[in-house]
Amino acid sequence: QVQLVESGGGLVQAGGSLRLSCAASGSGFMPNTMGWYRQAPGKQRELAALITSSGSTMYGDSVKGRFTISRDNAKNTVYLQMNSLKPEDTAVYYCRVVIYEYDYWGQGTQVTVSS
Repeated sequence: QVQLVESGGGLVQAGGSLRLSCAASGSGFMPNTMGWYRQAPGKQRELAALITSSGSTMYGDSVKGRFTISRDNAKNTVYLQMNSLKPEDTAVYYCRVVIYEYDYWGQGTQVTVSS
């Protein structure tokens, strides 16, 4: 059974930075795609960033230039470095890992940006 352990959320002032981590365990296979999605109250879940096993990345339009996604394949861990945070970045951030045709989601970590 694949488990995802997220960490790094919290409260930060506008303009500050946070780093999220998500470690995947329980699978003998390296994840294909790893990524972060976010959901603000009353809004749909949206892509923040994703990274493939080869290192290709994709970012949501609202975070381009401020967020950076990376992964450590030896640790099956994905990171999201969030800089220049804005109040509108406030949301629950969910880790998503794809291993072959299977899709796994973390429980979410709260990020709150105060103005």
